[in-house]
Amino acid sequence: MTNKKRHNYKNLKIWNLGIEIVDDVFDIISEFPKDEKFGLSSQLSRCSVSIPSNIAEGSARTDKSLSHFIDISLGSSFELDTQLIIAYKRKYITSEKLKQIQEKIEEFQKMTMGFQNKL
Repeated sequence: MTNKKRHNYKNLKIWNLGIEIVDDVFDIISEFPKDEKFGLSSQLSRCSVSIPSNIAEGSARTDKSLSHFIDISLGSSFELDTQLIIAYKRKYITSEKLKQIQEKIEEFQKMTMGFQNKL
């Protein structure tokens, strides 16, 4: 029986950046109108939490399986970007705030794709 390499997700830069993104999203949605609590706010919180959560879940598995969970995490990051654009168009966030978090999301995507290519 061979030992399969596992990743400590807490040591992964992509996981830590994902956690930062979640914090940023929760700060953003705390300023949304109250009537958005079960709408866009809920969607934003769920997909942002999905980003580091899928990395953590996949890290306990084989590299092939981790790659699948990273795909899900990447998908959530693109979904998050789309929802943030909607929030901006609804005037829930400023263009500056949108740009700041989009830069972090793009950094996450690049780092994650690079990590995935090395698996």
